[in-house]
Amino acid sequence: MKITFLGAGSTVFAKNVLGDILATPALQQVDIALYDIDEQRLNDSWQMLNNLNANLSQGKARIEKFAGVENRRRALQGASYVINAIQVGGYDPCTITDFEIAKKYGLRQTIADTLGIGGLFRALRTIPVMLEFARDMEAVCPDAWLLNYTNPMASLTGAMLRHTGIKTVGLCHSVQVCAETLLKSVDMPTDGVKWQIAGINHMAWLLNISRNGEDLYPEIKRRAAALQHRHDDMVRHEIMRVFGCYVTESSEHNAEYMPYWIKRNYPELIERFNIPLDEYPRRCIEQIDRWQLQRERLTQNDNLTHTRSHEYASWMIEAMETDVPYKIGGNVLNNGLITNLPAEACVEVPCLVDGQGVTPCHVGVLPPQLAALNRTNINTQLLTIEAAVSRKKEHIYHAALLDPHTSAELSIDDTIRLCDELIAAHGDWLPAYR
Repeated sequence: MKITFLGAGSTVFAKNVLGDILATPALQQVDIALYDIDEQRLNDSWQMLNNLNANLSQGKARIEKFAGVENRRRALQGASYVINAIQVGGYDPCTITDFEIAKKYGLRQTIADTLGIGGLFRALRTIPVMLEFARDMEAVCPDAWLLNYTNPMASLTGAMLRHTGIKTVGLCHSVQVCAETLLKSVDMPTDGVKWQIAGINHMAWLLNISRNGEDLYPEIKRRAAALQHRHDDMVRHEIMRVFGCYVTESSEHNAEYMPYWIKRNYPELIERFNIPLDEYPRRCIEQIDRWQLQRERLTQNDNLTHTRSHEYASWMIEAMETDVPYKIGGNVLNNGLITNLPAEACVEVPCLVDGQGVTPCHVGVLPPQLAALNRTNINTQLLTIEAAVSRKKEHIYHAALLDPHTSAELSIDDTIRLCDELIAAHGDWLPAYR
């Protein structure tokens, strides 16, 4: 069995995902191919994984590294699983561009990696690269599963599922921790809880939550309403109060997926709901500042070890290789799984993973207000894919004009001007649009 990791220069994330695999007895005799366009970061990850391989699996895995576009097919050759964790354009220049040009138009963002003007342009940078991956995979590993971790999840995974022949599933961290996060925020125990989650990535809904057959939502909502202090999850609590269900991804994310929170005419909402504007650039700067210390700790530590995490990849691969079923929340093409969302949308639903691959579960009808909120995001996602595939500039405008946050703040003319300025500023990070 061979696993190829695209974007292996993400050393910390590679440690989590590939460390999980090396810590899993059924997967330890694996060939791992690390691929990145940044040779220094690739070498860091290679050294880190060699340390983990020696300590977790007694050197049973074989680890190779491949740098540069010209070696990508060699990295992919014969892979059974391909893990995607790339970031096209990085923090500098592309994330800086997404945030700073939007600010010129009075458009503020928090994370800008999933929806909004930042999520739109991140998708436009990334989809063409992923379609190149697909062409390579179709040539040298056509039966491999692509496990996509890169954001914007729904747009990227949807593009792969609709416009390539590659078996693709999108994986996120938010489903696994959703119920636990909510319960801890209202000081309730987390043991013995059952729940169902479905919707779209970063806006999937905790549809029900119970313990021993008792519905926990009434007590959760009572306690949430009684909280007096400011906390980091106030947007999600308000969404739950108004729309009825808790949403999977964090408050700083969801604040920019809806038109209600970041508003020039209501600046008091930022303080009231504790919304961290420019949060992602702050995190990037902090991560860059910490990297040298992290780098030494990860690459120069002969005793480096790892405990298996809740990331889905190793559990999925183990289930497929051993035919012992495992349940995940996966991002897949809808095709009637959620009956009141578009068939071509990429949805996040329970999936069964076993020797047959990934089998999504039918969900049925979402509560109408939740489906309506999902559709506002799906509109932009589908038009983003259309823009990336058709290379028509008008669809970039359409995607931005239908984005909930952008359309709540900007006029049609300013939205088009913003898009044109971002296209020009990104330069060669984007293909040519007509």
